[in-house]
Amino acid sequence: MNSTTAARTAGLACVMLALSIATPATAADRPQTGNVQEALNALAKTTGVVGAIGEVYVDGKRVGQGSAGSRLLDGKGGKIPVGSRYRVGSQTKQMTAVVLLQLVKEGKLGLDDKLSAVLPQVAQQDLVERADEITVRQLLRHTSGIPDFFTTGLFDNFDFTTYHPPIELVKATRGLPRTGAPGEKFTYSNTNYVLLGMIIEKVTGHTVPAELTRRVFAPLGMSHTYLPTKPPMGIKGPHGHGYYPDAQGKPRDVDRQNASFGYAAGGVISTARDASAFRRAFVQGKLLPASLQKVITDPPEDAPPQPAPGSRLCGGEPPVQAIAGSGPGFVAATFTSLDGRLQFAVSATLSMSNMDFSPAAIDQTAKAVFCPGK
Repeated sequence: MNSTTAARTAGLACVMLALSIATPATAADRPQTGNVQEALNALAKTTGVVGAIGEVYVDGKRVGQGSAGSRLLDGKGGKIPVGSRYRVGSQTKQMTAVVLLQLVKEGKLGLDDKLSAVLPQVAQQDLVERADEITVRQLLRHTSGIPDFFTTGLFDNFDFTTYHPPIELVKATRGLPRTGAPGEKFTYSNTNYVLLGMIIEKVTGHTVPAELTRRVFAPLGMSHTYLPTKPPMGIKGPHGHGYYPDAQGKPRDVDRQNASFGYAAGGVISTARDASAFRRAFVQGKLLPASLQKVITDPPEDAPPQPAPGSRLCGGEPPVQAIAGSGPGFVAATFTSLDGRLQFAVSATLSMSNMDFSPAAIDQTAKAVFCPGK
């Protein structure tokens, strides 16, 4: 997800909200949810939406699902099959952070380790300014001051075939001005998580996809989730196609995309079931000790102001949080109750720039599911 998109979806992607973990209640007081299909029908009527799919889960069991709009532009291709895979965008970052923090828990890495120590090549090749001051913690919390590689203008949304290794993405930022001193302020940058992916590979000797599968996807039964990293890898199975305007403003199919750009920052492909399983486990504290989980859930002091946990939707009842991601042709979000019992995962394919698509449309869809009648 590029930095402009990140700014527009900051209210939606409440990644850094404090968590309230509660003991699961009994089936007798199972949360009531709205009609998912009706909520998606409304979303599909939003300007710029081609198709939308979503599922709602209570205590790990699916209690609603739906598909609206079409698989292809102009009503073509039929509906997107329910249960299809889709890109989750920057929801990937939380998954990457879990792997990284598990390595910290195992003593293989320290939060205050310097970037120059864990990835010597970035200092030796002068790829990251002040690499001897930047810490792992600052990369995780977007306080490193490293610019976002998407802002360089060097990468083309319509280049679906050129492989760009992670170190090339990092190198592209070297000529940009820093966004601040290490630890000085919060500035969202995909480059932080590209570097974290490289650190994971350096420390483990395995690829990021392999470590995500071993540590997250396989243990949680996320059997339809994977991380492509090289072209022409894309979305497996029938799925919705997204579109992005070219220089003349004409929507072009960007379904193929370039897997180089996602990597550990935004490349995971998943399903509503699997995305819900991840968030349920995360919120209920099953992936990390609370002390390490706070590294990514507690906001930096100068992060953009966020509403109190769960207050943005439904007036805080039930309390809800969300993480989200977007990119050319898509937006996706997973909403979760603070006790982890209830999830709503939704994906929409677009016919307009994701930078111009309002997160409020996704919020409204979640509101119809989480608090019908409000």
